Formats: sequence, C-alpha cells, structure tokens
Amino acid sequence: MTGKPVLWLSRKLSKATEERALRDYDVRLNPEDHVFTSDEIIKISNEVDAILPCHSEVFSADVVAALSDRVKIIANHSVGVDHCDLEALKAKGVVVTNTPDVLSEATAEIAMLLMLGAARRASESDRLVRSGRWDSWGATFMVGTQMTNKRLGIIGMGRVGRALMKLVKGFDMEIHYYNRSRLSPELEQGATYHSSIEDVLKVSDFLSLHCPATPETIGLMNRERLALMPKGAILANTARGSLVDEGALIDALASGQIAAAGLDVFVNEPGGNSDFFELDNVFLLPHIGSATKETRDAMGMRALDNLDAFFAGKEPRDRVA
Repeated sequence: MTGKPVLWLSRKLSKATEERALRDYDVRLNPEDHVFTSDEIIKISNEVDAILPCHSEVFSADVVAALSDRVKIIANHSVGVDHCDLEALKAKGVVVTNTPDVLSEATAEIAMLLMLGAARRASESDRLVRSGRWDSWGATFMVGTQMTNKRLGIIGMGRVGRALMKLVKGFDMEIHYYNRSRLSPELEQGATYHSSIEDVLKVSDFLSLHCPATPETIGLMNRERLALMPKGAILANTARGSLVDEGALIDALASGQIAAAGLDVFVNEPGGNSDFFELDNVFLLPHIGSATKETRDAMGMRALDNLDAFFAGKEPRDRVA
C-alpha cells in the first residue's frame, strides 16, 4: 500500500481521536454525525481501507457479503461487537477489533446511578419538583429502597462487573455473581460465586447485568427468571437491551415483583420502548454508559492503536475476529 491508508470514521468522534486520525491516515470524517444506512456503508466501503465504526453501524451477513474487498479491518469504537457478524467478517478476511478495558469504570458508574436512581425514585422525584406539584411532605412521602447492606447480584463478572463490585464496597453490600467461569480469589474479592444464573437471582435484592449480547443471552431476563427474584427487587441494565424481555419486565414492574428498574440500554435504539414511559418506577437513560470525555478519548485512542498495529503488520491488541 502506498501513501496513508484511507480510514472512515463512521460517526463524529472526540476531538482528540479525530486529530490523531487525521495526522496518521487519509480520513473520511462525518462532521454532521449522520447515521449511515446499510446501502451507504456498502457504497463507502469501495473507497476505504479501514472503518472505525460505533455500534450504530450494523455489519450483518448481508452487509458483509456486499462489503468491498478493499476493507481490511473494522476497528470498533466499542466493547460490544454484537453489531458485527464476526463469522461472516472472518470468512471474508476482515480483521475486527474492539476497545476493552477503557470504559469499565465509566459504565460501572452508570450502573451505580441506575441502581440508586431506581431505588430512590429519582426520576419520579425530579418530575414532581420540576412540574411544581411538590406541595407536601410526610413520613411516607417518596419512600424508596435502601442499597446499603443489601444483596447485589452481578451477571457477568468481566471488567465492568468487577469495577462495579469495587464501587459498591462502600455500601456494605453482599455480592453474588454468575460468570462463565469462576474468578480467582484475588479477583473475586470475597464475592459469592454461583454456577447458575437462577441461583444468583434468588438472592439478588439488586441485580446488575454486565454480560455481552450473544445468541445464548438474548432474552436472558425473561418472565420466569424475573419471577425468581425476591419480591421488590431492583434491576439495572447497562449491557445490551436485548438481554431483557421488555414486555416481561414491564409486567413485573406493574405487579410489584420488580420494585424498580434502571435502564441505559433498550432493544430498539435510539428511542427506547415507549411502554416504559408510562411507569413511574423506571429510571431511564439514553445509552450513556461510556459517555465521559475521558472514556471517549480513551476508546478512540484504543481503536487507533489497533489500526496502527494492523497497518504496521502486527497483531492488533484487541482482535476479536
């Protein structure tokens, strides 16, 4: 390859990321932050050697089949790669990377916000004050659920799950977890391992989801599993919306089986699920788990590190396909 590789940044990224990309690559930017359709992705692929996308760009089997052979690497600006058909990309000879490590703390902070916001009726209270309807106070007014000394279940004890475990230490929570394999004692830090998701649910006053979206985890929190949780439990999800059967969760919230939920992710994004909007006991955020300046800079740098390694003839650090 002569000259600089041609790189497409499919979304508007942080200033630091774009400046570094422009220094080292022949870059196609997206200053309007347009969300590209599948047909547009395919068309642009004829003009570039590499793509640095976000999870908003979907590389399905059909898109991959029509993707130009010129594209050699997709360096995702995300940890999750459920928007990429990895088998199809691998078969086509396209390298795929992600950005682990750098967003764990930011996402764990949002999980804490969701649990606290849901448990202490934050969105309901905020609406009450803003609307001018707060005209009384009493001992039974806006009573919520306390986190301190409760049992926290974590499904998926990867980097984000472990970061959350550190954050809740100050709340003296009893931590239970399910993971595909048990952690070492050093990483486990006294948490109780369960070999099944069901066993974790039975003891979770609070539950936080931190596993990837895979064919095995789609609809993970269904009607039957929600029913296993202690009545009045709190559910938080910062992973992927597809992990939760949203209809089942809405019914559980309406019945009181689940006292409240905090959700940063939804099956359909952007927009979410309007059926949640009618419920006071849901704290909703617009997929902002990694949305800090520090983290978005770090994600961009990590993606560019992977691109630099690839075009230098080295194995990218975060290769997933």
